[in-house]
Amino acid sequence: MSLLSPRLQLKVAQKQILTPGLVQMVSLLQMNRLELKDLIASEVAQNPVLEDGADGEEMTPQEVQSLLERERISDPADQPILDISESAATLQGAEASASEVPSEPATHGEEGEPVAAVESAATPDPFDEIDFGSFFDDYLDPGFKSPAAEVSDKPSFETFLSSPVTLPDYLESQLSLVVLNDDLRRAADVVIGNLDEAGYLTDPVEELAQNEGLTAARLVEALAVVQSLDPAGVGARNVQECLLLQLESRNGKGGVAWQIIANHLNLVESRQTKELARAMGRPMGHIETALEVIRQLDPRPGLRYSGPGARQIVPDVYITKDSDGWIIQLNDDDLPVLRLNSQYRRLLDRDQEPSKEVRNYVKERFTSALLLMKNIEQRKQTIMKVCESLVRRQTEFLDYGLDHLKPMMIKEIAEEIGVHPSTVSRAVANKYAHTPQGVFELRYFFSEAVQGPAGSETPLLLLKRKVKKMIEEENSRHPLTDDQITALLRQDGIQVTRRTVAKYREDMKIPSTHQRRIRS
Repeated sequence: MSLLSPRLQLKVAQKQILTPGLVQMVSLLQMNRLELKDLIASEVAQNPVLEDGADGEEMTPQEVQSLLERERISDPADQPILDISESAATLQGAEASASEVPSEPATHGEEGEPVAAVESAATPDPFDEIDFGSFFDDYLDPGFKSPAAEVSDKPSFETFLSSPVTLPDYLESQLSLVVLNDDLRRAADVVIGNLDEAGYLTDPVEELAQNEGLTAARLVEALAVVQSLDPAGVGARNVQECLLLQLESRNGKGGVAWQIIANHLNLVESRQTKELARAMGRPMGHIETALEVIRQLDPRPGLRYSGPGARQIVPDVYITKDSDGWIIQLNDDDLPVLRLNSQYRRLLDRDQEPSKEVRNYVKERFTSALLLMKNIEQRKQTIMKVCESLVRRQTEFLDYGLDHLKPMMIKEIAEEIGVHPSTVSRAVANKYAHTPQGVFELRYFFSEAVQGPAGSETPLLLLKRKVKKMIEEENSRHPLTDDQITALLRQDGIQVTRRTVAKYREDMKIPSTHQRRIRS
């Protein structure tokens, strides 16, 4: 007998389900200011009952509630958007209301009961659960000092940001001042267009000439023209040629540094100074002078023009101080002020709009609009609470600088303001704060703690800075080992292991002791 057979089972289980409103609230919380601005613009374009507060006549919450209540009473059979989760008392109240208020002629079922009344009692209107008056009172009260009430000059980033100059633009501007025939100028443009961000020509000259319909001789001639431009070393095909071009621009052709790069570059890379002096037949003083000249050369001359340029960061929060204490302001200068369009009020009235489908659509749009406005306000309040807690814990940092940063965990902030740690994590994600010490990402203030002097805790960020400073101040001929750095930290009262120091050094991309040592 087979044990596999279809059967029916009843099971009771608890599941955590995210409602659409909760999903939207979570999404809004982790958006920065620019992302929120784009979302609001998209919602205003899609939802006709939403509009920018700068234009039009606003529909008051009382008017919205009155029209929604009137629509619910006038047409008790209009149920497509109703919720089925109501208590027994609410069901009885809905049945009593449906029996007292006259409605359209109802269709009777098989037992003679009015079908409309039964449907109304089974699925009450969710708009009964919305207290529009209290919601808008809370919404219009920001709960903190209004930026309009404060006289504070926010910094303008346009005053110190400049448009970046790219390497091709810089070379083209110089090339326009050089007298060349048309063919050679076209070949020089081809060379400039094929340089990488470091200023190197990585494609073979023969292949490039074939692809562009030029002769190899013409392209080599054009390459020489580009290599004569600033910055020195641009247009090189390898590191050796790049360094030699820079020495030539400094009238160093044929010198000791030139000979070292041309013939013994591998010894320079391995820092074998004695071997280099022996191979060159030169005294150590000459070799040291030549190596100092080589250290001043730039192996990637094009990067100064090919970088990402100035990165414009618009703070989401401004933290300033006045005579009364710290002031926290959310940056909502360009965010639209949402409100409900009063032109759609007649579409909720059954006397003016007989179509039930139109009324249902407008109800759905009003519900979506109110939910969006509520979630935006909830986002604002959550970010404000997180920043208030952050300011209370990092007052010394805001007053005196980075050396006074205190260790702080997301879990601690979450417990203080009474939310889940994931909520705090989303609230600080991709958001920046303008403080008296500069502009910082909100996540910058959260750092793990290590045991510091006298049993105190030291932020991990400051520990890494200590390690980096020790390495920068070390003797290059006898660099510090990880064990020595660990011993120095323990002398300062910071208890760490050698493995931890090695991990922090690798995180900061600092070479090992062997790679940092300069042999003589």
